[in-house]
Amino acid sequence: MSGKRIGIGARPSADPQAEAWIRQGAGVAHGKAERYSARLTLDVTPALRTRIKLAAFERGMTMAEMLREVLERQFPEATS
Repeated sequence: MSGKRIGIGARPSADPQAEAWIRQGAGVAHGKAERYSARLTLDVTPALRTRIKLAAFERGMTMAEMLREVLERQFPEATS
């Protein structure tokens, strides 16, 4: 192995459209985090967790999405 260094070169100039697209995607994830800002921890048996996970998978959604729907149905916002 020689001690010779090889230069990588200058960083290419950024594409403004690509940069905007990346920032747009970051905003979506950030907005979701702001919408669901309260964390709920619930202890369940491993068997129940497995049933919930399988049900969510069969519906094509995450466990969190499915459980949010269940909780929204069970505890709807009060209408005045």
